[in-house]
Amino acid sequence: MIKLFEHIGKYFMLLAKVFSRPEKGRIYRRRIMFEMEALGFNSISLTAIISTFIGAVVALQMAITLESPFIPKFMIGYATREVMILEFSSTVVALILAGKVGSNIASEIGTMRITEQIDALEIMGVNSASYLILPKVVATVVFFPILTLFSIFVGIIGGYVIARWGGLMLPGDYIEGLFYYFEPFSITYALVKGAVFAFIITSISAYCGYYAKGNSLEVGRASTRAVVASSVTIMIFDLILTQIMRV
Repeated sequence: MIKLFEHIGKYFMLLAKVFSRPEKGRIYRRRIMFEMEALGFNSISLTAIISTFIGAVVALQMAITLESPFIPKFMIGYATREVMILEFSSTVVALILAGKVGSNIASEIGTMRITEQIDALEIMGVNSASYLILPKVVATVVFFPILTLFSIFVGIIGGYVIARWGGLMLPGDYIEGLFYYFEPFSITYALVKGAVFAFIITSISAYCGYYAKGNSLEVGRASTRAVVASSVTIMIFDLILTQIMRV
């Protein structure tokens, strides 16, 4: 327990360094655009594949579960939409990206730490925490909500494809369910969760890499710790945000 509080304290001390005033804004803008491509655009294909199959599986499962003459078929589309917006496109995709993006960040910064590149930046008077971590945080917090919207859209398309070609229901019934009792705040809720989860993944992974010690084996351990810690924290904050925003 004492070690946990020690890590929490070091984590917030690192965040204080990360969000200190940047030396040159122009350099940071270039790095943010680079990180958007590296951490955001390069995750689109993985997000598309996962979201398509999640949407298809959800629609199929709902069709099996709601198989009753007293339940209208359009409820399959409604249930698929709600599940994708409220949970899967933000939380599940974030958990998957924690493995891809989080391990990438932890290994990159961890390698720089054990090869003394971070020490060299500090000797030159550069705020290494801000220079290395802040562009990643800004890039993911901006781009992950876009990935969330993309995941919702692709997941709904995946549900439509399985509903139509799988013979589960008429396409018109599925589309009717998509527009049934829609609350625009659900999109806001999903976007907020996407931004919060992006911050969690990036900051925790960067922390694990920034304080890596030892040899190259420690980089792998730091990546593992980053994925585990990010995933657990995401689930905790998923519960907290749901309690706060959906009451």
